[in-house]
Amino acid sequence: MVKIDAKGTIVNNDDKWIYDWFGYDAFCPKDIDKQLEDANGDDVTIVINSGGGDVFAGSDMSYSISQYKGNIQADISGSCCSAASIVACATGHVRAFPTAMYMIHNVSSGARGDYHDMDKQSQILQTANRAISAIYQQKTGRSEKELLDLMDRESWFDVKTAMKYGFVDELIETGRNGNMPFSINNAFGGIIPDETKAKIRNLIKGSETGSLADKSSEAFFVAKEKIKILRMKGEI
Repeated sequence: MVKIDAKGTIVNNDDKWIYDWFGYDAFCPKDIDKQLEDANGDDVTIVINSGGGDVFAGSDMSYSISQYKGNIQADISGSCCSAASIVACATGHVRAFPTAMYMIHNVSSGARGDYHDMDKQSQILQTANRAISAIYQQKTGRSEKELLDLMDRESWFDVKTAMKYGFVDELIETGRNGNMPFSINNAFGGIIPDETKAKIRNLIKGSETGSLADKSSEAFFVAKEKIKILRMKGEI
């Protein structure tokens, strides 16, 4: 059995290096594609602990998972929220640890412009909700209307409730007695805002990639100190 970790924020391929540079947990479609390729048809378990992230990246991963030739299942070790639920639903079988949490909700984004732009953005978001509900329908067998209502109410499920709705197929047995620790630190994925990513790109633009990758280099130190200053000023 091959284990693939899907932990942290779901990001697109172009942004992954920023999360890596900061040392943030994140995964992107290329990460999943490479590991599925290496698995080469062997049985795969994708271990999910993610607050979600980029919907399109999640959809891309889900496609790759659905096309995998071998048996594949998801194990939810902590949280499976937002876009992470799309990834879980793409597998053939979903298991969850007793303390796991599952969450589905409406998609969100930002927009600027006049009321025509706002109306257009609203239509896009509603269309995206329906598109996401389609994979939920395949997984659970429930109607679009019921699932869209659950998404609209930002529904949080413990494992038993997620099993009731059909998102989870099996409870992972702990194999030991006694109380288990339980804590919630934050609800959603640690998504770096687009403005912050743009500032980081501009900050290190023109620097040698190799020197920034070397955390002992002067270039890395200078960039890191500049980012600290931006944080202190509240700009990132």
